[in-house]
Amino acid sequence: QVQLVESGGGLVQAGDSLRLSCVASGSTFENAAMGWFRQPPGNEREFVSAITVSGRNTFYADSVRGRFTISRDNAKNTVYLEMMRLKPEDTAVYYCAQRAGVFYSGYYSRPRDYHYWGQGTQVTVSS
Repeated sequence: QVQLVESGGGLVQAGDSLRLSCVASGSTFENAAMGWFRQPPGNEREFVSAITVSGRNTFYADSVRGRFTISRDNAKNTVYLEMMRLKPEDTAVYYCAQRAGVFYSGYYSRPRDYHYWGQGTQVTVSS
């Protein structure tokens, strides 16, 4: 059974940085594409970033491009989300997601593109 466990969230001030981690177990991590989503208070879950199986290709939402960086360490079964210059509008529960395989036809930003989800970690950015 696949399990994804996020960590690294917290309360920070605008302009600060955080690094989220997501450790996967119960799967062949090196064959899985990964993604990060977030759900702001009162809003739907939205795409943040994704990384291909090889790690050579990464994708970002316009709202975070240039501030967030996704990476993966297959030896540690871990995907990271480095978040810099945080803004109050980045406040949300952040979820790690795993696809059982490669992204299909370039689809990576929809929740239904993923098969497994973590429980989420809260990120709160104060102004």
